[in-house]
Amino acid sequence: MTVKELENMVRDLQRQVKTLQEQTTILQDIEEIKKLQRAYGYYLENWMTDEVADLFSDSPETVLLVHAGEFRGKDGVRRFFRPRTANKGRRMPEFFHQVMQLSPIIDVAPDGKTARGRWYGFGANASPVKDCVFQGWMDGVYENEYIKENGKWKILKLGWYMYFFAPYFKGWVAPERQCDKNFQHQPPDLARDGASPDTFYPSSFICPFHFNHPVTDRPTPVNV
Repeated sequence: MTVKELENMVRDLQRQVKTLQEQTTILQDIEEIKKLQRAYGYYLENWMTDEVADLFSDSPETVLLVHAGEFRGKDGVRRFFRPRTANKGRRMPEFFHQVMQLSPIIDVAPDGKTARGRWYGFGANASPVKDCVFQGWMDGVYENEYIKENGKWKILKLGWYMYFFAPYFKGWVAPERQCDKNFQHQPPDLARDGASPDTFYPSSFICPFHFNHPVTDRPTPVNV
């Protein structure tokens, strides 16, 4: 092999390494954005005001777009997600707002500083209203923008486009097409030793988080 051939080989390897580094960075960015958005879903379930707000950018261009309208800036986000608490600062036991963050498609800008993402949102919720509780199903699409600030991805613009918000029992299927179908669970391979934790609504149980907050890096409280 001549010196020129060796130089050409080295240049080819350098180009390949550069391409692989760029691809690895994009994949890492996508995974970080996925974690950011999924954390939003878990915090949203329990209406954790501070944890949700800290996922958003400090930029004055920050926007939360929901059916009611636009909430601008981080203060606007915090205003929309104002605490819904009972006595002693705990979340209302009957409150439940689970919206699963599903099927993401994420595109990172060539400069690696911004990104856009589209997600499905589907879930069930229960909202105490005076002396009763409204329960329902909800479904929609998120179309979001993200920005990297000081090496961390944050939400810049969150757009929630709701497709339906249906009463739990009535659902979204026409009454004449609805039916009930029950099924039996299979027995477990290993029964629990002692009583199962009370995780069912309206216990106000929050499953402990194994991860720290994606932006603040603080442990997530479960007694809220």
